[in-house]
Amino acid sequence: MAEVTVAKTAGFCFGVDRAVKLAYEAAERYDNVLTLGELIHNPDVVKDLENRGVRVIDDLTGVRASDTVIIRSHGVGPDIYSELLEIGARVIDATCPYVKKIHEIVKKHSEAGDVILIAGDPTHPEVKGIVGYAKKDCFVFENADDMVKLIRKIYENIKKPIAILSQTTYNISKWENCKRLAEGIDGVTVYDTVCAATSRRQSEAEELSRHSDVMIIVGGCNSSNTRKLYEICKANTRCILVENADGLGGTDFSHIRSAGISAGASTPAYIIKEVQKTMTEILTKEEEFNFEEAIEQTFKKIYTGKRVSGIVTAVNPTEVIVDIGTKQTGYIPQSELSGDPSAKPSDIVSVGDEIDVIVTKINDVEGIVYLSKKQVDAQKGYDEIKAAAETNATVTGVVTNVIKGGVIAVVSGMRVFIPASQTGVRADAGLEELLKKTVNLKIIELNEQRRRAVGSIRKVAAEERAAKRAAFFETAEVGQTVVGEVKSITDYGVFVDVGGVDGLVRKADLTWARIRHPSDVVSVGDHIEVTIKDIDKETGKVSLVYKKQSENPWDIFKNNYELGQVVEAKIVSITGFGAFAQIIPGIDGLIHISQIADQRVNNVADFLSVGDVVKAKITECDFEKKRVSLSIRALLAGNDEPAEAEDEAEEAAEEAAPEEESAE
Repeated sequence: MAEVTVAKTAGFCFGVDRAVKLAYEAAERYDNVLTLGELIHNPDVVKDLENRGVRVIDDLTGVRASDTVIIRSHGVGPDIYSELLEIGARVIDATCPYVKKIHEIVKKHSEAGDVILIAGDPTHPEVKGIVGYAKKDCFVFENADDMVKLIRKIYENIKKPIAILSQTTYNISKWENCKRLAEGIDGVTVYDTVCAATSRRQSEAEELSRHSDVMIIVGGCNSSNTRKLYEICKANTRCILVENADGLGGTDFSHIRSAGISAGASTPAYIIKEVQKTMTEILTKEEEFNFEEAIEQTFKKIYTGKRVSGIVTAVNPTEVIVDIGTKQTGYIPQSELSGDPSAKPSDIVSVGDEIDVIVTKINDVEGIVYLSKKQVDAQKGYDEIKAAAETNATVTGVVTNVIKGGVIAVVSGMRVFIPASQTGVRADAGLEELLKKTVNLKIIELNEQRRRAVGSIRKVAAEERAAKRAAFFETAEVGQTVVGEVKSITDYGVFVDVGGVDGLVRKADLTWARIRHPSDVVSVGDHIEVTIKDIDKETGKVSLVYKKQSENPWDIFKNNYELGQVVEAKIVSITGFGAFAQIIPGIDGLIHISQIADQRVNNVADFLSVGDVVKAKITECDFEKKRVSLSIRALLAGNDEPAEAEDEAEEAAEEAAPEEESAE
């Protein structure tokens, strides 16, 4: 049966995947998005981004402060950052973390006065960016012979220490040769900077090419790492370079029984799948039954520890049956299916799935082979986790167990321990709330010998919050209305999360009504609409207002009431010099002791009680001082004038009126 095998690490590496995601996010958020050079060396992706408004520029000529400029994964020299800073444009730095690491190495050695040697293509944008971090004495070489010549020349003329490193996508076999020659020379420091993903991609492609009748390399024709894959594989077998599935048309694949597929770091997964599908269809049409091959497959040799591929033929509650192309029947016990002990076999695989497994035990007497999918997944998971630890990438897992001191999450088939302090769960809450949940985490510790990893959910949350905080201060403006969540309540106000930032709504800005405590208005967890009152970007403090201007009781009172109007008011408090009565919520008028009755009043409580509703006449409105005076006496027969001096009443009102809530 003709086989089409795709190398496991074919396609996007972490750095390219990150750059592409940042570009698509920028296209959604901003206008005038530019990439300094093609984002990645893949015409399909570049064309799709162009359709979304992301334009490619070759230099910064014409860039304005209103533009958003993406630094691609290849990185740039420090002079570009300086120029962008001077222009004032928004910068999205998509430089690959591996490339950033090289920048730091070159900068450190250059500042120390060392000579820098870089293995790579001097015309490649990544190499140009790296060279930009060297002050002087920096040389680029393409092979080991050139490197040796440079070292001799440096020792003879410059006589300085030497630091040697490589472009991240440099040919791994050439690099191994360079390292072998350089590591034994005094005064030479060698940094292994070939990207781990590049190394795996090249090694897997070379291995696959040794067992394939043809190798299909998928990627942009101007992609450096794609061309290197092509050069490596064509040394072992027939090799074809295509940008997409259309490139397979017109090629003679007759008599081909096995095809391998690998792809450059800039090739999207969907293009690889299209090439795989097209290649499978081509070989299926060409395939003829081979009796000798069928006999050979019957006697296919297997052994304990061997990794094989198989097709799922049955899924039972406790096991899965797999056809691995031998005379024996393959069985995967439930315990060897997944790192999640609670997962059902039917949740993991289905009949017809092609899966990779490891042989754990052979019983020739009964014709049974015991297999493990979990071990294969664990190896894949370990590789992913190791890469994530090296690049500080976020991974996703499912919490399967709550144990002493933390929880266990299964990430790509591998168990990761998350200490309680790194879960983000409050100390007074139970970790059980995380059970069965999908979580995002960072790998903060990795023991390669024991293959154990420690993760942190809290670190992801902190980074997400920091990103939200930065976005908030970038876009927020005074007067803007936002929705936030009440996080905590104090005596003096309420803290509201408005997107990575906790803004303060002071007690006086909560409501127009008089309240005893902010908890009378809102509760923790409420989602409320607030207006930004003030922003201090230097201190990170944000002031918010919850009360609505349209609900200002003084505006309502001014629009609906006038001097001399008779109103019904409710007595809300009694003092020694009179009583306060609520006209509308938020507006209390003072009924001075002299205005309560048409006789002398010695004790207000003898005439009025809290809760009484009385009719009174508005005798004074001072909107500047926010004072209202009322009179019951003015409504009594024959008493049109106050019995006491107006000055006395005004003085008492000012002295006794409730103080406004402090804004501090």
